[in-house]
Amino acid sequence: QVQLVESGGKLVQAGGSLRLSCAASGRTFRSYAMGWFRQAPGKEREFVAAVNWSGGRTYYADSVKGRFTISRDNTKNTLYLQMNSLKPEDTATYYCAAYYSDTYDINPKAPYDYWGQGTQVTVSS
Repeated sequence: QVQLVESGGKLVQAGGSLRLSCAASGRTFRSYAMGWFRQAPGKEREFVAAVNWSGGRTYYADSVKGRFTISRDNTKNTLYLQMNSLKPEDTATYYCAAYYSDTYDINPKAPYDYWGQGTQVTVSS
C-alpha cells in the first residue's frame, strides 16, 4: 500500500517555473515506478512524465519535453516535477501515481496502482 500526497501547485505567470512534490508513505517507495499526470477542466487526464524505480530512466509527453523534469529521491520517499517555461495550456490539476515495477524500463502503458489527490497549477497569460 502506498499513499501519495502532492504539493507545490499554485498560480504562476506564463514563462515562470514551479516545482511539484509528491510525498509517498511506506517503506517500499523504491519498488514503484512513478508518474505525473494532469487533467484540465473539461478534458481527459493525460500523461505528463514517468520515472523508473531508481530514477535512472525517464519518459515524457511530447508536450512537456524539454520544459519539465521528473526526478525522485528514494531516501526521502519523494517524487518531483520541475516545470519551466510554463504556458497557460499547462493549467491543470496535477496528480502523481505509482505502479509496482521490478524492471529498469518504464512501461508507457502501465496501469497505475496508486494515485494522489492532486494539486492545482494555474498559469496566467
